[in-house]
Amino acid sequence: MGIGAAAGVAAAGGIALTAQASSGTGASSGGSAAAGVASSDALAFDKDAYTTLTTTITDADGADHEVEYRFHKAVTYVAAPVDEKYQCLNVSVPVRIDGTAVDATDAPILFANSVGGYMPSSVADATGVGGGGGGATGMPGGGAPSASASASASGEVASGGNGMVNARGGMVSLPKLALAAGYVVVEPGARGRTLVDGDGSYYGVAPAAIVDLKAAVRYVRSNKGRIPGDVDRIVSSGTSAGGALSSLLGASGDSPLYDKPLAAIGAADASDAIFATGAWCPITDLEHADGAYEWNWGSNPTSSGSAVDQTVSKELRAQFAEYQASLRLKGLNGFGTLTARNYDEYLVRQYMEPSATRYLAALSDADRTTYLAANTFITWSGGRARFSWADFLAHVGARKKSTPAFDAFDLSAGENNLFGKGTTKARHFTLYSLRHESGGSARLDSDLPATLHLMNPMPFLTGKPNPHRTKHWWIRLGTKDSDTSHTVSANLAAAANALGDEVDHLYYWDEGHGANSDPGDFIKWIAKITNHTPKTR
Repeated sequence: MGIGAAAGVAAAGGIALTAQASSGTGASSGGSAAAGVASSDALAFDKDAYTTLTTTITDADGADHEVEYRFHKAVTYVAAPVDEKYQCLNVSVPVRIDGTAVDATDAPILFANSVGGYMPSSVADATGVGGGGGGATGMPGGGAPSASASASASGEVASGGNGMVNARGGMVSLPKLALAAGYVVVEPGARGRTLVDGDGSYYGVAPAAIVDLKAAVRYVRSNKGRIPGDVDRIVSSGTSAGGALSSLLGASGDSPLYDKPLAAIGAADASDAIFATGAWCPITDLEHADGAYEWNWGSNPTSSGSAVDQTVSKELRAQFAEYQASLRLKGLNGFGTLTARNYDEYLVRQYMEPSATRYLAALSDADRTTYLAANTFITWSGGRARFSWADFLAHVGARKKSTPAFDAFDLSAGENNLFGKGTTKARHFTLYSLRHESGGSARLDSDLPATLHLMNPMPFLTGKPNPHRTKHWWIRLGTKDSDTSHTVSANLAAAANALGDEVDHLYYWDEGHGANSDPGDFIKWIAKITNHTPKTR
């Protein structure tokens, strides 16, 4: 399970790639044919290597189900792994639910990553479904952070794709809910930004995590007929950085831009396109995230009590205005072109007021009266909540991050580490922060533009859209989540919507980072978009 020195260099993040068009190779073409990819025979799934387990799973409605399933543990998904502890996956296949035998041969596949904070995620020590992963503090993916969960250096909560919190503060495990619904569950591990080999090289920095997840998808698709489930109905899920990777998986399916790093680790010769994306509070579009953050939260104080440098904040807000204009995105429901001047109106109308309305409508009359008395900025009339953007910002209060939020001047943010290279732990990845520290003539390292492209779903949805992207998007985050800007997920939704994709995007009122208040609806959504009806034997 050691780290091969040669492989560690070839497959580590920060490699120089030639930018290519972001069109895919076609899901039906079998993926990349680049030299070095592994044949299906070299990565054949052993369908008989499993342990039969039984567990009780409580569904989203509070009902308990006894589930018997086959658990395939720590299956290496590439032929030339850099580190097998992370480049492996678990497969859980339901056999019997509440005493009734089920047939999962054609069931949807939930592809649930547990990445948090762009940290390494391993499923090698999991003892059952929903038990793999590890976020910014190594939290097991089957659990979930508390409302005050610890954060990484970049401020990200230590949650992964399998660990989220519902509105009542309870733990949410999408893999367990999916298994209880009769779906096949695949939980992949992936390298992360803090991994260092014996020579001091960081071998999990960008784009390692997305390359690994793509390789895991290829492994599953190359084992059609051996791994139960419909490999053409893979639905990914992830939270925070895992949500970013989930959205990137969906946007970049079969893009040839990843051929070289996939070949370097011996990925299967198959498609890496997925059917649908589930993304909770995605921390993405990182090269534009500082400007977006200041546009959203620039007037709010920091939670640490430190002052916000308003000169820096203003300059970054100007960058956001320029970037947003370049996207030429139109808001949902006929809003029109989204700009820095009208985005506050759009967020309030499209997301914030509907979110508050749903929340208040679900309360008892007495509880609603109490809440409104404590939050007088809300006008409740005709069963609808109304308020201003300024009042909303005041309601949220302190922002979680300082300025800049992602490309920190002192290289202390997790994202600085994400874009490290070789023995260099952290680098600036925006000209603004680089030149603030090094002078006006400084230039970004030559490999960074291509690496940033590989880590951002937006280029695959705008300009020349990737034809092999997912066409189904489930995007969620809390209204009090100040880990990133609300414009990030809204732009993602607007870009997908403009392409005619199905987009289900909403915000959870008064919830923070890592929230998942409607997990049962997500499980039902999978059944709807895949036209799945559970089969019994």
